[in-house]
This record gives sequence, structure tokens and C-alpha cells, in this order.
Amino acid sequence: MSYLLLTLLLLPLVGSGLVFAWKNASSKYVALAIAIVQMLLTFYAVSDFDYGPTVDSKLQYEITYPWSQFIKSTLHFGIDGMSMLLLLLTNILTPIIILSSFNENVSYRNTFYALILMMQFGLIGVFTSLDGLLFYIFWEVTLIPIWFIAALWGQENKRFEFTTKFFVYTFVGSLFMLAGIIYVGVHSASFALTDLYNANLSEGHQIAVFWLIFFAFAVKLPVFPFHTWQPDTYTYSPTQGSMLLSGIMLKMAIYGVMRYLLPITPSAIMGISGQIVIILAIVGIVHGALIAIIQTDMKRIIAYSSFSHVGLMVAGIFASAVVTLRGTFNVEGAEGALVQTFAHGINVAGLFYCCDILYKRFKSRDIRQMGGLAKVAPKFAVLFLIIVLGSMGVPLTNGFIGEFILIKSIFSFNPLACIIAGLTVILCAVYLLRFYGKAMFGKGDDAVLSTARDLSSVEFSVLASIAVFVIVMGVFPQPVIDMVGSSVQFIYKSLIS
Repeated sequence: MSYLLLTLLLLPLVGSGLVFAWKNASSKYVALAIAIVQMLLTFYAVSDFDYGPTVDSKLQYEITYPWSQFIKSTLHFGIDGMSMLLLLLTNILTPIIILSSFNENVSYRNTFYALILMMQFGLIGVFTSLDGLLFYIFWEVTLIPIWFIAALWGQENKRFEFTTKFFVYTFVGSLFMLAGIIYVGVHSASFALTDLYNANLSEGHQIAVFWLIFFAFAVKLPVFPFHTWQPDTYTYSPTQGSMLLSGIMLKMAIYGVMRYLLPITPSAIMGISGQIVIILAIVGIVHGALIAIIQTDMKRIIAYSSFSHVGLMVAGIFASAVVTLRGTFNVEGAEGALVQTFAHGINVAGLFYCCDILYKRFKSRDIRQMGGLAKVAPKFAVLFLIIVLGSMGVPLTNGFIGEFILIKSIFSFNPLACIIAGLTVILCAVYLLRFYGKAMFGKGDDAVLSTARDLSSVEFSVLASIAVFVIVMGVFPQPVIDMVGSSVQFIYKSLIS
């Protein structure tokens, strides 16, 4: 048994209970301390991880404990390169998200921070589970804290309406996934991941299972046309809720597609189902970007931007899968998607925090009511620009390498699809530079600007931390690619084995 992974799993859960019981104002410091310890343990795990290439994506830090012979399920956890990358993202962003709230007047603060740590516990469970039922349980665990965070601390007049819509969408999608996992488990020796990969399913059964499981992932990502919950939920959630949802939670679906969907349903992906998903993803890329261009609410701009970027990741994953199944082994889409998953998580969390900073200065989310902030907040102007450039995929920022690999992988599938998907590069520059220019330049309201201040110490710490990741990963992307190399090789070889 790996006590390191056990600690990474249980520390947020125990910490959540401790913070919830900590009724005074210092609960935020307790939560931050727990999250920092968790981050440091993750850095240690990363440094101790064996990145040597293997043919079977060797699992490390494994935990196996009998759970129920009756339902053929086991408490089985472990980490490979793909899991490690998403653990790293989760445990880097959690302390940043907690710190970002330090200037907020949060009501019931102990409950708020306890829910964030509970969310972290669920996310780590999702990214390390090696049993189908266990994966589903942790998938649902994450839904509970984020619903409370969005519903109780979101915008007063809108929060319940849109968080309920979000809950219904995701919960119903999850039930379809449960049905699919159970069906595969019935045709397998157990719900263990390797047994699910070897399930005895005909092509027709694979197609049915594909759409059952994909529906849950399509809602969570989201993929067009299952995205209608996303803009409202991101807009009316508190800043920390938006950061959790966009920065980490949607990455559960990227992980689920690669860990569960691809190896279990190769025949479906080889047929029309895989191509339908690619078409839906590319429609989402363009649709999301065009809507982002005409938005005036800055949080909706970022919400539609996220929707567009996720479409590129999904298109790349399935494009490489289809190409591989046609006989040319290609993992570029998967590698690019995972690199972009990490970069997007960092960038979108930073953009939503920039929205929060702008709202505090201008008392509005409408970019038409902003302007001129750069001259009174130069530190913010620089850090905001770095994050914008990272989101645009400018060379030497973290968004470039993943986006480049994804577009290349789609070209291997179909040059016309690549041209359409590649429009994201141009359209992203249009809506993000428009947003940045409206907020930071031009002639603003002199009365507002006279009282506006540059970044506080907390705001500077959060944005500077994010900017460091934008630049460092942009200059040194290879360690992230090496981290996930064996995992994606194993998954795509499982498609054709």
C-alpha cells in the first residue's frame, strides 16, 4: 500500500472536516495550510515518480483493498503519468483558489473552505481510481460541494436557478454513465479497469455503451450542443466556484474520455460515432468563439472561450484515435490535449480571477463600462496580459505547444477539419484582445479611475503565481509531454490490441 497516495487522498477529506469545525475567522488560514501541504506532497510525488518509458504505463503508488465481491468492485487507486499531471493541476490550483478569496467578505467561511477541500478530495479520487464503480462514486462526490459553493455564494438573484440547471444536467448525464459502466461490468470479470478494457462487447454493444458514457462527459466538458448550462453557471457562480469548475472540474471529463471511453469502445470510435464527436467538437470550437466575440459580460466571454478551447481538445483526442484505428499509430492528439488541459486549467483560473479584480474596480461585468485601468494599475496590466497571451497560445507561453500539437493531430485526420478548427487561433485573439483592450486602455471614467488601485498583496500573489506557470511551461513544455508519454501510448495501443 502506498501511504503517500493514501495521504494525498485523505488529507483534503480530514482537512475539510477540521475546517468545517473551525468556526472562527482563521479557518481560511487552516484551509490554505492544508492545501499547501497537499501541494508540497504532490511535488514530492512528482519528484519521486518513475518517468521511464514502458509498454504498459506502469502504475505507481498503488492502493488495493477488497471492497465487495458481490458487486465485483475493489478499492483500487494508483497513479500513472496522466493521473500525475491532473493531480498536479488540482493541487496547484486549490491553494491558489483558496488564497484568491482572502480579500472577500465570505459568509460562513468555514463551510466555504471545507467545501473547497471536499471538492479537492473528490477530484483526487476521480484522477486515481482504477475501478469503474469507484470512478463513478468520486465523479458524483465532486458534484455535491460545487453545487453548494455555486448556490450559496453565487450571485444572489440568479444562483439557485442556474445551479439547479447545472445539477440536473450533470446528474442526469452521470446516470447514463453509470448505466454504461454497469453494462460493461456485467460483461467483464469485474469492474477493475483492466477487466473493463477486456469486456466481451459486440460492435453494437460498444456503440450503445459509447453514447451512454460519452453523454456524461459531453455534458461535463461541455461539447456542443450540451453546453447550455455552462455560460450561466460560470457567470453567476462566485469567482472561486468559476475557477474550480473551469480550471479543474471539466478536466475530469477529458480524463474520463481517455481513461475509460477510448479503450472500452474502439469499434464505436472506428465507426461513425467517433466522426460525429469530432464534428460536434469542431462546431463547438467555432460556435463558442463567435459567441465570445459578441459578448459584453466579461465572465461570459471567458465561459464561451473555455467552451471553444475544450472543443479543440476533444477534436484532437478523437482525431488521433480514428487515425490510429485506421492503421497509422498517432498519439499526438492525446498528448496535445493533456498538455493543453494543464495549460488551460492554469489560464482560465487566472482569467476568472482577473474578472473578479476588474469587477471590484469598475463595479460591473460589462466591458463597455471599463477602460483606462492600465495607467493606474500597471502591475495588473502586465500580469493580466501574460495570462491573456497564454490563453491565446502565443509562442513561449503555456498555451502554444498544446494547441499546436492538437491542430497538427486534426490535420492528420482531415485537412479541412484542421482549417476550420484552426480558426480558434484567430478568433481567440479577437475576443481576448478586445476584452483586454476595452478594460485596460481607452478613456475610462475619471471618477472610477481616481479611486482604483493597483493589485493588493493577495491579488499580486495569485496572479504572479499563475503568470510564472504560463511562462515556465511555455519555455519548458517537454517535462509535461514526457510525464504523459507512456500513459497515452498505452491507451492508444489498447485501442488496437
